[in-house]
Amino acid sequence: MYTRGRYYRRKRHFPLFKHELVVVAAVVILAVGGLYGTLGRGSAASDLLGSRHERRYGRKASLQERLGAKQPLVSIGVGGSRSAGNPGTTVNKEAGVGVATNGAGGLNDPIKKELAMRLVSSAENSSLDWKAQYAYIEDIRDGRGYTAGIIGFCSGTGDMLELVQYYTLQKPSNPLAAYLPALRSVNGSSSHAGLGDSFVAAWRSAAADPVFQMAQDYMRDKMYFNPAVNQAKADGLGTLGQFMYYDAMVMHGPGDSADSFGGLRAAVMSQAKLPSKGGDQVAYLNAFLDAREALMRTEAAHSDTSRVSTAQRAFLKAGNINLDLPLAWSVYGDTFSVPKL
Repeated sequence: MYTRGRYYRRKRHFPLFKHELVVVAAVVILAVGGLYGTLGRGSAASDLLGSRHERRYGRKASLQERLGAKQPLVSIGVGGSRSAGNPGTTVNKEAGVGVATNGAGGLNDPIKKELAMRLVSSAENSSLDWKAQYAYIEDIRDGRGYTAGIIGFCSGTGDMLELVQYYTLQKPSNPLAAYLPALRSVNGSSSHAGLGDSFVAAWRSAAADPVFQMAQDYMRDKMYFNPAVNQAKADGLGTLGQFMYYDAMVMHGPGDSADSFGGLRAAVMSQAKLPSKGGDQVAYLNAFLDAREALMRTEAAHSDTSRVSTAQRAFLKAGNINLDLPLAWSVYGDTFSVPKL
C-alpha cells in the first residue's frame, strides 16, 4: 500500500457560496428542461457535469461556465468509448486526462502530462504509480482533515467538497453522496464530524468507480493543472517551467497570499524578468526555484526541499527545458527514473 509522501502539506481554501443546494437543484432542472436533447438519448439530467470552481472569483458561474462549454459535449461511457449514442457520463472534451488545453504542446502533451503525474506522485506518494492513489485517504494531521485521492483533496480546504459535489452531479447514486452535508459542515476545519471510518470506507469503494476516477482527473486539471500550465505558457515558459508551476500549485495551492502560488510568482517577478517580457528563461526559473525553496523552509513540513533541489533544479542544470526522457531524480532520499513512456 502506498502512503502519502512524508513531507506532504498544502495550504488552500475555496470559500463556498450560500444556498448551494438551491443552485445545484436549479442546474439539474435546467439540464432536464433545456439540455436533454443536446446530451443525446442515452444521457439524463444526472449526467450533467457542473463545476462550481468559479465561485472563488466572487460570483456564481453561468451554466455555460459550469460546463466549460467552449467545446461541444461528448458522452463517455463507463468503458471509456466515445459516441453520441453511448450512455455514460457527459463531459467536456477538455476534461479528460491527456486532453490538451491552451494548445497541445508542452506539458499538455499526453506523454509529458503522464510524466508530470509521475513526478508529483514521487514526492507526494513516494511512488510513480499515481493511479494507485484514487483510493488513498488518511488524516495526515496537518490541520486540513482528510487528505485523499490523486492530488490530495482535503476535507478541510474545500476541494474535496468540490470533488464530491461534482461526482454526485454526474452520478447521484454513489457511495459519497450521503456525506455531502458533513463535508459542508467540516469545511475550513480539521474535524471528522459526520465522516469517520464509514466515510473512509465509502471513499475507497467509490475509487473503484471509473466515473469517480474521471471526476478526480477532471478536478485536478480544473483546479491545479490547467491554471498552472496556462499561466506558465503565458509567462513564456517551456515544459520544465510549466511543470515547476504545476508542482508549486499542488503544494502551495492557488491564491494571492505570500505562501500561495500567486504570492510565490509575484515575489519572483520582483526579482527576475518574465521570459514573455524579454527575460532569460533559465535565469527566471532559477529565481523561481530559489524563492520556492525559501518558502518551503518557512514550514517544518516542507523543510526538506529535495523535490526542488534534487529534481527540478537538477533538470534545469542539465539544460533539460523540455523534460526529455530518459529522466532520473531523487526525492526525500528515494531515487526514481522514467527511461521511456
